[in-house]
Amino acid sequence: SLSLLDTNLPAEAETELRSFIAKRLSKGALFEGMGSVASVGLSIPEGKVGCYYCRFQQESLLEMATLESDISAPEYVICFLGGSEKEDTFRLELDKYIQNLKINLDLEQKNLEACVSPYLRSWFEDAICPIQRVVQLFQDKLASLLHAALSYTPVEVKKADERTEKDISRFLAAASLQGLVQEGTMTSLCIAMTEEQHKSMVIDCSGPQPQLHNAGSNRFCEDWMQAFVNGAEGGNPFLFRQILENFKLKAIQDINNLKRFIRQAEMNHYALFKCFLFLKNCGSGDILLKIVKVEHAEMPEARNVVTVLEEFMRE
Repeated sequence: SLSLLDTNLPAEAETELRSFIAKRLSKGALFEGMGSVASVGLSIPEGKVGCYYCRFQQESLLEMATLESDISAPEYVICFLGGSEKEDTFRLELDKYIQNLKINLDLEQKNLEACVSPYLRSWFEDAICPIQRVVQLFQDKLASLLHAALSYTPVEVKKADERTEKDISRFLAAASLQGLVQEGTMTSLCIAMTEEQHKSMVIDCSGPQPQLHNAGSNRFCEDWMQAFVNGAEGGNPFLFRQILENFKLKAIQDINNLKRFIRQAEMNHYALFKCFLFLKNCGSGDILLKIVKVEHAEMPEARNVVTVLEEFMRE
């Protein structure tokens, strides 16, 4: 059975949503701590909306239930409704949002209404809007932030309020290729960039506009920055997230193309020239070369190709 703890839906729509969730529960379609997104029809002006839903148990009560067999730990289902199923692009952020609630929630000490309600009501601002706020704050300086994310350059934020600092951190995490490139490559890149202390980028937020020090950029990031700035007129956070996903997809495609050219260049000098032209024209040769250099560190023939390419690029 489902008991209602908190909602801002009209009564009829809430009953419909409860029925939808009950059916999902009966089919075993709700997994602990891992949200899903589906389209659901409700008696509200929007009609059909996107619904993110996630099931979780409170850790402290779960431990108590394990120790005392006659106590059963309560389970909760949280639903967030948006304009469409585009919430799926923010599913990981929403999962993390639920995880933070799970960590902070202690029903034995805090009043549910006072603790949970404000947190749930700010889900859109806190989980969906950070990318949009960063785009609006940085504007044409966004290219340097994209460059730092792609190259795993350490970023230090100074004199920023807590929300701005969190927004920048979330943007960098969302724009990085974490999970898309090999984990060992990512670790090696992070170590290499951290060792180059002069390459750390500093963001000073003491004024109305952030000031960047030791910032890098390239043509690839500047082109994508323009896509973000153009999208800012509509102010749609889902559009910004889609642009960010397309940005990462293009970066991965370029990395894979370069790797293919390097494999060919091990046996073919013309392919080596194709590698060089590709690096020169893709707009992100500086970052791509660092990534493939780390990935091919243990492969002598490929490493030799990368060394030659580095010399070409320097010249």
